[in-house]
Amino acid sequence: MSYCSAIEYMPEDKKTLHKAYHDKSYGFPIYDENELFCRLVLEINQAGLSWETILKKETTFRKAYDNFNIKKVAAYTAADRERLLADAGIIRNRLKINAAIENAKNILQLQKEYGSFEKWLNHHHPKSKEEWEKLFKKTFKFTGGEIVNEFLMSIGYLQGAHSPDCKIYKEVLKTKPMWLRANPKTIG
Repeated sequence: MSYCSAIEYMPEDKKTLHKAYHDKSYGFPIYDENELFCRLVLEINQAGLSWETILKKETTFRKAYDNFNIKKVAAYTAADRERLLADAGIIRNRLKINAAIENAKNILQLQKEYGSFEKWLNHHHPKSKEEWEKLFKKTFKFTGGEIVNEFLMSIGYLQGAHSPDCKIYKEVLKTKPMWLRANPKTIG
């Protein structure tokens, strides 16, 4: 069962939360650098947990991580790490917190080299799922195969976010740049 159809069978309280993400965010391209970073951090934090847990905590994540401002997060100190570890509104996992900070620093470097995180992604597109996994493992912290796959699907770089019979599928296609739509690996 796909995420698209699974939502219909969820209890109302869960359905509302998941449907909002499914209908407005999942699979749609993201052009804002801080939002790309946000999605990466959220996907990393989801590892070992349910996506629902992350959706419920998104607002507190935004507050804790300065609305995912890459420059601010990259400059976090030991005191910031301790603050995050004490924040019950987020996932208090030292490895995930350290990954967010180190990945912000890595994104700043990619921005210097490529102009933006998005341009770095575009420069490497298209790649197979396996090739993306190797590239992310080499470039970022705490980015295993499932995290990379979900991140890339959630921002429209890999297919699978929506099934072709999902009404949102066509909406996602309309928002993708032509070069991204033309590649069958990235549809959906």
